Amino acid sequence: MDGIARLWSREGVLQHSLNAHSESIFSLRFDSAGKRLLTGSYDKCVSVWDVRTGKLQHKFEAHSAQVLDVDWKTGGYHGLDVFASCSTDRTIAVCALADREADTDPAAATTTPLQVLVGHADEVNAIRWDPSGGLLASCSDDHQVLIWQLGQSVPVHRFSNHTEEIYTIRWSPTGQTTNMPNAPLRLASASFDATVRLWDTDMGVCLHTLRNHTKKVYTIAFSPDGRLLASGSLGGQLNIWSVPNGKLLKTYNQGGADIFEVAWNANGTRLAATSTNAVTLIDVRVI
Repeated sequence: MDGIARLWSREGVLQHSLNAHSESIFSLRFDSAGKRLLTGSYDKCVSVWDVRTGKLQHKFEAHSAQVLDVDWKTGGYHGLDVFASCSTDRTIAVCALADREADTDPAAATTTPLQVLVGHADEVNAIRWDPSGGLLASCSDDHQVLIWQLGQSVPVHRFSNHTEEIYTIRWSPTGQTTNMPNAPLRLASASFDATVRLWDTDMGVCLHTLRNHTKKVYTIAFSPDGRLLASGSLGGQLNIWSVPNGKLLKTYNQGGADIFEVAWNANGTRLAATSTNAVTLIDVRVI
């Protein structure tokens, strides 16, 4: 909450303290190569850092209120590295990094993004580019998931099936540009209405509504092969679902401690869940 991001080695040694924000950092994201880091803050700014040196490369101030999430776009745009950010100001800003050879002052904030996407009626909680970088998904307190394409001012799809705030979204690691090109691309959304929904963004339809949670769902994660989806909620409930048919495969109770994050290991054999008082590791090979 001090406005500083810290980079650590695998051995737990502090490498860099990244100090450029004047308020709390709410989101951060490494690029696919692990060379750059985005930090989004309540000070309305997004900072871009060099991971190796810990130096600030660029600063963006494209929002009028707190930044809630950031994400890199795969493949960039016209040769430039691109990311998106979302805010409590109800907008999404798509920004491009300046030419790496350009002589720019990293402390001078850029205020003009490539594009500002306006379509939500309330604060935008999360954004995610799909694996190809062709589509951007966003979710909001307005109960909607929107699908965008860079260069278009209106959403490709508007999904309004949830009945309460949507806290997070995730794309499956599948589709033509991934290691599993024959598996269809799916989008999952987690809501305070205690449901998770799976979407087909090609057809623009909800494929499955996953109902078993009894409280707000804060976190979801696809397995590395895209066949399983984990979801965690308030009250300590952790569910594992089949993505192809939407069936519940296993449910765990974390003793009432609220779950705020779930993550798979690289080969999909273990699942970690962080709650208010513990980190739990589950061997999913016994499902």
